[in-house]
Amino acid sequence: MSVVALVPAAGRGERLGGSVPKALVPVRGEPLLVHAVRGLHKAGCVDAVVVAAPPADVVSAREALARAGVNALVVPGGTSRTQSVRLALAAAATALETVDPAEPSIVLVHDAARAFTPAEVIRTVVAAVAAGAPAVIPVLAMADTVKLVDAAGVVIDTPNRAGLRIVQTPQGFAVETLRRAYAALAGDAEHPGASRTDPTDDAGLVERLGVPVGTVPGHPHAMKITTPFDLAVAEAVLS
Repeated sequence: MSVVALVPAAGRGERLGGSVPKALVPVRGEPLLVHAVRGLHKAGCVDAVVVAAPPADVVSAREALARAGVNALVVPGGTSRTQSVRLALAAAATALETVDPAEPSIVLVHDAARAFTPAEVIRTVVAAVAAGAPAVIPVLAMADTVKLVDAAGVVIDTPNRAGLRIVQTPQGFAVETLRRAYAALAGDAEHPGASRTDPTDDAGLVERLGVPVGTVPGHPHAMKITTPFDLAVAEAVLS
């Protein structure tokens, strides 16, 4: 069994307000991307990592990882998250060539912005897929009340938060499950009349296939770094 982690990191991160792509924003002297890829390797269950970087910053991403002594195959990403994952998935077999000639059997998709996900979360996701689950995501229970509002901002419903979860990464998949999901997405793109909005995570694509998506406990340290406030929190946690 081989495990490949895909890291879509081609976003510009406008809300973070940095002068470089979000994945290259430093936290305590090292880019988020370095922290994220190092964390995947430290989990001890990931055989290879593929990073989809902004096309104009592929060299910068490679150099940042090399300076940190962290191994990853860096490929140009796309204009959307799903495009970047698709490109990274296509490169997964190449990433494995030096460690395992076989096709990957488990694929993780991990946000570079969740750079401080604990190793135990990564291992738990991999173990659940290895045990037979076609798709698994780490989640946290919601502490806040959630409101559903209409286009005018008027509340139309208050969902029961007991059944709601905050979703994190890495999300884990049997490789054929993820490939099927992206093949179906490509089919939608070829038929605009039947197209649907891209979901915000890969589990959403798998759900469209009718494949059950399991959950495992997430962790507060797997927070997504999106704003300057998030960055300050990450700096504080690491200190």
